[in-house]
Amino acid sequence: MRLVDRAKKRQRILKAAVRVFARHGFYVSRVSQIAQAAGVADGTIYLYFRNKDDILISIFEDRIDALCALVEKETASLDDPAQRLRRIVDLQLGTVRKHRDLAEVVSINLRQSNRFLKQYAAPKFNRYLDLIAGVVADGQRRGVFRSDVSPRVFACAMFGALDGLTLTWVIGKSAPERLARAAEGAATILIEGIRKRPAPAPRRERKGGRT
Repeated sequence: MRLVDRAKKRQRILKAAVRVFARHGFYVSRVSQIAQAAGVADGTIYLYFRNKDDILISIFEDRIDALCALVEKETASLDDPAQRLRRIVDLQLGTVRKHRDLAEVVSINLRQSNRFLKQYAAPKFNRYLDLIAGVVADGQRRGVFRSDVSPRVFACAMFGALDGLTLTWVIGKSAPERLARAAEGAATILIEGIRKRPAPAPRRERKGGRT
């Protein structure tokens, strides 16, 4: 089988898995259901993935890969670090708004995988955190962001905050517009929390020795 055909079939299986996991939940779903939804034989699934956990983690990794590529493309022309962070927030939650089933799988089903929680090394996830941390570090060098903030800790906090908004949105079955408004508020809170403020002017003494 050609590499192109193999890649297409892999994507077909993953898209089918997203639909099955979103509809039935990770624990209840069976590999045979994914195979049927993808239009392939049960045994074909195992030519691409070791087991159901491997399929779930591959969904997450593909999402992170796509998000990293999108962030790098969309922020390349932005000079202001604060604008770049705001754009990243919009891109992460924008992906969620466009693909509710995928958001449900990543925000809910992924937490049900023991392998992901205990064994996943997260190299691709670290790449996304590094992108965020790199923007913060650049902002610190340019005097935009406070120097006492750890870029890595901020990146983890930012992802966690946005993941929490996604989870609330999915569980609440809210309209996409609500998540869009939440993205604007979250970006403001995150950015303003680390923005460097000018030092306060010294207080002048009034006549009589009082300030």
